[in-house]
Formats: sequence, structure tokens, C-alpha cells
Amino acid sequence: MAKKTTAENKENLNEEVIEETVEEVENTEETAEEVSEMIEKSQYDDLYDKHLRLMAEYDNYKKRTQKEKEEIGSFATADTVEKLLPVIDNLERALESVGEAEKNTFIEGVEMVYRQMMEILDKMGVSEIEAVGKEFDPELHNAVMHIDDESFDANTVAEQFMKGYKYKDKVIRYSMVKVAN
Repeated sequence: MAKKTTAENKENLNEEVIEETVEEVENTEETAEEVSEMIEKSQYDDLYDKHLRLMAEYDNYKKRTQKEKEEIGSFATADTVEKLLPVIDNLERALESVGEAEKNTFIEGVEMVYRQMMEILDKMGVSEIEAVGKEFDPELHNAVMHIDDESFDANTVAEQFMKGYKYKDKVIRYSMVKVAN
């Protein structure tokens, strides 16, 4: 009987081994499917991540090119206005050299051209830099003379020789001024 028990044990043991092997094979198939799904998900995640990065790069590119376009437009406008400033200066000098008694239609025409030019510059965003009576600001004014005058506070612009202009926040031409010490 002992031999039967041993044979039965062997058979039971074989059945257990077979069952365990079948379970392992079944688990291996599930694991293979899970691994396959994980690989697919990982590839999807990688592609999705690349897609998001590409979209962000494209958005940055659009913003950068828009900013560059605005800067180019701003520089072009400032450059054009800078070239027109001597014309404005000459118009102002012509108007200052004529007295009230000498005014005629020609001078009135020059005044109209001057006003029209100033209106256009104002619409473009060009403004005159205030100088006389203001505190000297090296970012807006160019001091060409210094005077000692008790009627002005220290570091105050006493006289303006040439008007300064700025386009938005960019100085196109600094005001040439005389500063009181």
C-alpha cells in the first residue's frame, strides 16, 4: 500500500505541477497582454508629449514673430520720424523769425503745414519732450550748457535749444538744453 500511496502522491504531485504550470502560462498570457498594453500606452504617452511640446514651440514661434514684427514697425516709424524732425525744426525757425506785423498768407500757409505735421505726429504716437522748467533727466535731455542762476532750482532746465521727441516710450531725439546748477 505504501507503493500505492507513493504512486498516488506522484500523480497528485504531477497534477499540482500541471495546474501550476497552466496557471503560470495563463498568467504569462495576461502579463504579455498587460506588457503589450503598457508598451502601447507608453508609445501613446511619448507621442502625446511630443505633440504638446511641438504645440508649445509653435505658440512661442508665433509670439516671437509677432513681437519681432511690432519691433520692426516701431523702429521703422521712429527712423522715419527722426528724418522728418529737421523739417519740423526749420518750419519752427521760419515761424519764429517772422513778427506779427510781417504775417501774410504765405506765413499762414507755413503755420498750417506745421500744425498739420504736428497733428500727424501726435496721431502716430510721437510726442514732444517737455524740458523748460522741468528737472534735468539724462534719459530725456542732453545738457549742452550749465549756468549759475538763482531764479532756477538746482538741476532744472533753464532753456531749450532743440526740442526732443519720443515715439511711445522710445526717445527719438534728446532735447538739447541749458541746465541751471
